[in-house]
Amino acid sequence: MKGDRVEIVVDAGDTTRTYEVVASRAGRRVETAVRRGVVEVSEVTRSGSVVRTARFMATRVLALVEQPVPREDASERSLREDLTA
Repeated sequence: MKGDRVEIVVDAGDTTRTYEVVASRAGRRVETAVRRGVVEVSEVTRSGSVVRTARFMATRVLALVEQPVPREDASERSLREDLTA
């Protein structure tokens, strides 16, 4: 979904750095994985093709914040439609 976003805060020695990976187009999503001491954050298409990947050493990652796009459930949608009708 467009709007999926992951923020990564990394220890850069004397300071911290913040990186963002965003699903840039509709139908894309952001996936995270931790493998062999490496944190991978990838933007993926609907078919599963990786568009881009950011890799960080797991020992340097201070925070990993996933912020999905807010999704409405059917009850909220029907309530909003009733109010506008």
